[in-house]
Amino acid sequence: MSYTETTTTSWFTRLKNGVIAIFIGILLVIGSAILLFWNEGRAITTYRALVEGAGLVISVDSAAPDAANDGKLVHITGPVAPQGTVADEDFGIAADGSVGLTRNVEMYQWVQEEETKTEKNLGGSETTTTTYNYKKEWKSERVASEDFKKQDGHENPEMAISGAQILVPEAKVGDFTLTGEQVASLGTESDIRLSNENITPFADYLGTDYKVTAKNGGIYVGNNPASPQVGDLRITYSRSDLKEASFVGAQQGDRIGNYTTTNGREIFLSAAGKVTAADMFKEAQSENAIITWLVRAGGILLMFIGFSMAFSLLSIIGDVIPFVGSIVGFGTTFLAFILAIVIGPIIIAIGWFAYRPLLSIGIIAGGLLVGGVVWYLRKGRAAAPAASAEQLGRAQS
Repeated sequence: MSYTETTTTSWFTRLKNGVIAIFIGILLVIGSAILLFWNEGRAITTYRALVEGAGLVISVDSAAPDAANDGKLVHITGPVAPQGTVADEDFGIAADGSVGLTRNVEMYQWVQEEETKTEKNLGGSETTTTTYNYKKEWKSERVASEDFKKQDGHENPEMAISGAQILVPEAKVGDFTLTGEQVASLGTESDIRLSNENITPFADYLGTDYKVTAKNGGIYVGNNPASPQVGDLRITYSRSDLKEASFVGAQQGDRIGNYTTTNGREIFLSAAGKVTAADMFKEAQSENAIITWLVRAGGILLMFIGFSMAFSLLSIIGDVIPFVGSIVGFGTTFLAFILAIVIGPIIIAIGWFAYRPLLSIGIIAGGLLVGGVVWYLRKGRAAAPAASAEQLGRAQS
């Protein structure tokens, strides 16, 4: 099922949009430059905080919190004991001994997909043909059908039941107490199988307008699971279990919280299983490096998009003759690429230099020194054959 729409944009309208794109592109370039510069500061301050933390952290016995360590950066490890039972009270589903319970809900509903084809016309106008395809899929979130291009016959109802996550209020690691938020994300997920005994709470909640059955270890809301209709629901549950965990943070009585380093960064590290403090800091440094490179790549990509938008007016002007506009567009895109891969790293280098000036100067000085030594040695080697030739000429004469 599809719907096709064709629109034509005049050359003058495209020129106006191109002028607007220049200002948006300039803002994107400026924003990407700020992002790249900020990222270097974030990366370096995080690195320094982790180095500081790795030198201060002490491993303590989780079974015996010592008041003398209050405020210090400590590392604990041990078995995790959830305090209380995690339960979805609305439907009577419980997971005793777990650190988290998740209600997964999917609704069968309409989704819209778009396919766009653009053709340039002689004179600079542009014809855009957009095909909207509609199909039904299971989705965990309601798709806003009111935003569809063709809403008639593609309406999605509100979800009668939505997904939810319930965390254990607290958990013990030895005699230390941690919050559910601190432990739940470390757990291993496993399915909870439901049966006919679990149908009644759902049927009572939904009322007689809905047919509720047990299907494949979950709950199905709808007339026929073999032939789903828009609005049908699939409900499943999973639990999160955590046997042992390790944490690094500030000791606050019998609790572990964020530790603030001298540069203002906060440290709180967690890992499933028995992990040493050294390995936890090593992993944190690796994560910091990965985030740094991802932001660098994203910033340079954003800069490329900004330059492309800033130059887009040139290709629009050339589109009076379509193949000329295509050539100009290729050239401006290539120029935007070159500018992004040149200016982006320069801003990264400036940011790095600004936050680590002494080290940067040392690296530059070291590079100049090595270059000078290499140049001197090469000059000496070049002078030696010349001197030998001169001596040989004198001897022959």
